[in-house]
Order: sequence, then C-alpha cells, then structure tokens
Amino acid sequence: MKLVIHDLKEEEWNRISDRFGECKVISDTGSIRPCIGCFSCWAKTPGQCVVKDGYDEMGRFIHDADEVIVLSRYTYGGFSGFVKNVFDRCLGYVLPQFELVGGESHHKKRYDEDKAFTFIFYGNGMGPEERESAKRYVTAVCTNIRGYVKEVIFEENGEARKAEVLKVAPSSGKVLLLNGSMRSVNGNTAALMKELKTQLKTEYETAALRDHLKDLSGLMPAVEGSGSLVLCVPLYVDGLPAQTIRFMEMMEREYRGGKKKVYVLANMGLYESSQLVNLFSAVKQWCGSMGFEYCGALGVSAGELVGALMKEIKFGFWVTRDIAKGMKTLAEAVDSGSAIEDIYAQPHNFPRSIYIAIANTNWNKLARQNGISPKELYRRL
Repeated sequence: MKLVIHDLKEEEWNRISDRFGECKVISDTGSIRPCIGCFSCWAKTPGQCVVKDGYDEMGRFIHDADEVIVLSRYTYGGFSGFVKNVFDRCLGYVLPQFELVGGESHHKKRYDEDKAFTFIFYGNGMGPEERESAKRYVTAVCTNIRGYVKEVIFEENGEARKAEVLKVAPSSGKVLLLNGSMRSVNGNTAALMKELKTQLKTEYETAALRDHLKDLSGLMPAVEGSGSLVLCVPLYVDGLPAQTIRFMEMMEREYRGGKKKVYVLANMGLYESSQLVNLFSAVKQWCGSMGFEYCGALGVSAGELVGALMKEIKFGFWVTRDIAKGMKTLAEAVDSGSAIEDIYAQPHNFPRSIYIAIANTNWNKLARQNGISPKELYRRL
C-alpha cells in the first residue's frame, strides 16, 4: 500500500484523492508537535518517537509502505511547515550511526530496502531555478533517509502571490538573535549563539521559537522592532527545522514591517558543512519573498564534537579554529550591517574517519546508559 503525506485541506484532498488509489494518508490533524531533538528514537526507544501525538510511528509507516508520495506546497525550495514536520519526526526510520555514501557522511539504514519517494510540489511561480532547488533538496533528503527519488512533479495552481511588504522604518536598529532549535538552552545551537553574542558590539536581544510553540505571532513585536535578524538553527532532515519554516510562513502572512538584513548561524551533526547548502538556499528564497536582504551565513558541521569541545577548551583552538574565524567574520558583518559570502566551516585537522568512529561508539555508550544493548539500536518495527 502507498503512503501519502500531504498538507492539503480536507476538501482539497477529497477532490483529488482518487488519483492515488488505496493508500494510507498522513495529513494535518492539528495535533502534530515539532521534533524536540531528544534523539530518543535512536537511543531510548529505537525506531519510535517518544512524542505521542499520532505522528510517532512515521518510521514504521514509511517502512510498511510500498511507495511514499509527498504532496506539498512549494515552500522556500522544499516542503511546507507541516510536511517538513512529518519528515522531522521520521528520524527513527534510519540509524544514528554514520557511514560514507557517495563521499559524504550519512546515517546507516535501519531496514535493508530502497524506498521509492515521489514528490509533488504545487504552488505558483515555480520557475526553472525553483524547480532545480526543489530537486536538489529532495535528492538530499532521500540520500539521508536512504531512499531514492522516483519522480518530482510540479503543479502550478495559479495561487496569488504575496502582497509587497510595506516599507516602513523599523522601530529600532537592534539585532534579533532567534534560536530556532527545539532542544534545551544547553544545546549546540544555543552554545554557538552564546559565542556570537560575546563577539557582537551592536545592541541585540534574543528570542527562542521553543517559547512560542502555540503562538508564533507572539514573536512579531521583537521581529518588527529589529533592524537585523540572525537565524540560529540546527539542520533537520537536510533543511530548516519545521518550526522555523512555520515561523517564516507566519511572517509571510502577518509581517507588516520594513526591510531587514538577515543572517544565518547553522549547525549540523554530519561532518561535511557543504550539506547545509539547502538550508541556506531556503533562507535566501524566504528573504526574496519577504523583500529582505540576505546577508550571508556561517555553517558549522560536526556539531556534537564542536559543542563538546567548546565546553572544554578555548574557542578557536585546534578543532574550532576555522569555526572561530567564521564566527568573527559573521559578528563583524552583523555589527556593520554588511553582507558576506556563505561560510562552510568544518573541524580543523580532525579526520572524518575518526569523527565517524567516535560518533558511532558514543551511540553505543548512550544506549547502554539508557539500559539498551547496542544490538537493540538496530531494532526494526
């Protein structure tokens, strides 16, 4: 049986559901909660999410399906907030351990299968550049989730474009540092954001999406009152976390402030920072739709290693040397309101093979700490 994941309203789905025949459907019931980055689906309840909201068995649903069909509004080069939320919640479909695939580090398969994915994007104004962006993104998703792209379809539907942003002056020139991670204040995103704050000379304030789960519009006063925005985010399933996309969607609907300068500080667990390209592209496309100025990004890979070392040694020493250089460049750009080229920073003089070996060993240790044998990490549902 096919598995269909879509973000359509019920009446819209009913009009086209016959196209897909008999299938299991995952749609927006209003109950889905964001992935909190706890990794329990890897090290506590392998293969299954601990957040019980009706979307906690996505890994098993994908495994049971003959084919997965994804129907999503084209949103900043990829999925809508809801569809991305579903993918964020299916981490249990793969294993936490790394291996090399096509010269890049990716998660190992939990199941010995090559799942077929068909992606259908709908919307308006999906030109050649947008279509290539979407194809690149879903290819990355399938590479990491260990499936393959069967087909990518684009369906223009004549939707109205967003009205032009009102060009009114912001109420202050403050910089807003927005933490897009759902993890605790001790997470890697928070640690990198804290380091950025120590280097900024301009006035700033901070906010966190995790404090506005029920009402993202509560962030609007801080956003509208700032002159620059720094999005501090982790990489989730090859792109922005779902809650960050939902924030961007909300901004398109409700924002009525002036033009802003937007920067990105992103981190990820995989070794190659080049895998952040789709995340940066999404922010660029969002800035284009909002009339904002995209001013560059700093991408940090091997986040767990970097986060641990930042607690133990001086930032900028050894492994974090290139990351510290990038942080200095980013801070200076934010202070001056200037743009920089995207920076892709990786561990300095720390071989990828050793990083992968340590990471895989640590997952076994974490499992034992949770009362799970390393063999159980490979549990299949």
